[in-house]
Amino acid sequence: MTSGAPIVAFRDVTKTYGEGAGQVRALDAVTVDIEPGQFTAVMGPSGSGKSTFMNLAAGLDDPTSGEVWVAGQPVHALDDDARTLLRRTHVGFVFQAFNLVPTLTAQENVLLPFELAGRRLSGDERSWVDTLMHSLGLADRATHRPGELSGGQQQRVAIARALASRPQIVVADEPTGNLDTRSSREVLSLLRTAAREYHQTIAMVSHDPVAASYADRILVIADGRIVGDHGPMAPQQIADLLISFEVAA
Repeated sequence: MTSGAPIVAFRDVTKTYGEGAGQVRALDAVTVDIEPGQFTAVMGPSGSGKSTFMNLAAGLDDPTSGEVWVAGQPVHALDDDARTLLRRTHVGFVFQAFNLVPTLTAQENVLLPFELAGRRLSGDERSWVDTLMHSLGLADRATHRPGELSGGQQQRVAIARALASRPQIVVADEPTGNLDTRSSREVLSLLRTAAREYHQTIAMVSHDPVAASYADRILVIADGRIVGDHGPMAPQQIADLLISFEVAA
């Protein structure tokens, strides 16, 4: 895959679990691209396959058949060690539960990906981390541990950590699930800003129409297939869309 290619590309991807009569087809012949700098929301009913889709897009799993390309690398052809290196180098993660290390300060949590990779920050990288800490409103919280931060502040630390190494893609799994309404809006605005101003590619799983309304693109998955691919939509439009698939199921 050449420069300018999609950050994530699925080609006729199927993922099954189990065997025989108990086999589950979590994804069924999916072909789709996620373009650079795009903020994509992935939605669908429980059991639709959206979590499987995200696991494959993040290099956490490999397909049963078909091709998955992430950051120009063939996930479908990589062994476990190569996939681990791919994730460490090219993928950032933001989780519902924040997943911060409680004994580390906010700044140390943000720098953790560099520590795990055994890398010393360059001057440019240090400047970028400082920019993130300021733009996310964390500069005066840099020495605080997670237990001294609000939920919204903890999620901002997690976002800064995900963006710090300038990954090819940030995968956000229900990032506002544990936040109040105000904090949720702040976090979603930050993700949208990361896409629009920093040209960061973001893929977010969410069941919340309000959260999805912040995205540039909305993919709807049902029964392992992409059944909707839409541009920006208002929350009520998204809610109506999801209800229509629930009714049709």
